[in-house]
Amino acid sequence: MKKLLVIHTGGTISMSQDETNKVITNDENPITKHAQLIGQYAEVTEITPINVPSPHMQISDVQHLKQVIDNAEEAQLYDGYVITHGTDTLEETAYLLDLTLKVSKPIVITGAMRSSNEIGSDGLYNFIAAIRVATTDAAENMGVMVVFNDEIHTARNVTKTHTSNTNTFQSPNHGPLGVITKNSVQFHHKPFAKKVLTNINHELNIPLVKAYMGMNSDVLHFHSQNKVDGIIIEALGQGNLPPTCLEGLQACLDKNIPIVLVSRSFNGIVGPIYAYKGGGVTLAEKGVIFSNGLNGPKARLKLLVGLSNSLSSQQLKTYFESQL
Repeated sequence: MKKLLVIHTGGTISMSQDETNKVITNDENPITKHAQLIGQYAEVTEITPINVPSPHMQISDVQHLKQVIDNAEEAQLYDGYVITHGTDTLEETAYLLDLTLKVSKPIVITGAMRSSNEIGSDGLYNFIAAIRVATTDAAENMGVMVVFNDEIHTARNVTKTHTSNTNTFQSPNHGPLGVITKNSVQFHHKPFAKKVLTNINHELNIPLVKAYMGMNSDVLHFHSQNKVDGIIIEALGQGNLPPTCLEGLQACLDKNIPIVLVSRSFNGIVGPIYAYKGGGVTLAEKGVIFSNGLNGPKARLKLLVGLSNSLSSQQLKTYFESQL
């Protein structure tokens, strides 16, 4: 039987609903009460290095999780890893770990949309599914995976798409990496190989800005004056900005602040397509970097990792525009 390290971090999967229907944090994770059932699938060691709602998660917390896994890998104690996590920032934790961990063993993150004592609670089911994936030989060299609602998703592509539906985690443009049936774990394909950069500097300041009709330069001027380390802009359409914000954009570029564009649209990728003022062609000419299909929060993490590992401007461009 395979040995797994289970790392609990808090979130709805560890919470309960009280008599007033408020969801509250428990001192003890209810999942731990099902040791006999869990023991049918793997030999599990459980730890709780963090116990917070996922909106409280910080980059430094993910750094700590990475260190826990790196230390366990050095000791060669486990065949895989399962992390339980709140859903609000789950995709960010998954992606930051995926960018920075050099681990071939399965790493699976899961959680719940309904707390442990609600009708239709999905926590235990998702947890068992995650263990099944983590103990499957085919799950090796798949990077960090997110398992929810009988589906396996890559950390790069998955995102939370609904505030409360149990089928919230989806991978726009790509679909799931695989599925879980009652008696098997099936992978449809493999993720792209990726460039792993191991350093994380949680002190870097990289704000996320959303573009809108008539957007002015105020926010970008503010960031240029406060010497942020980089900026992610969720641009319009395929990567365009209102001309009314270009003065602020240029002020940031003049101070060598890296700017990465993603789209505020749910599907698709950005590119230098339109040649009008504020269009993608003119932005690329200014030195703005176009991301290959990431959403804003994940592009922020990728820029943070790139800067943490001292990538040059050209290296950052390649890092974002490739599939790595």
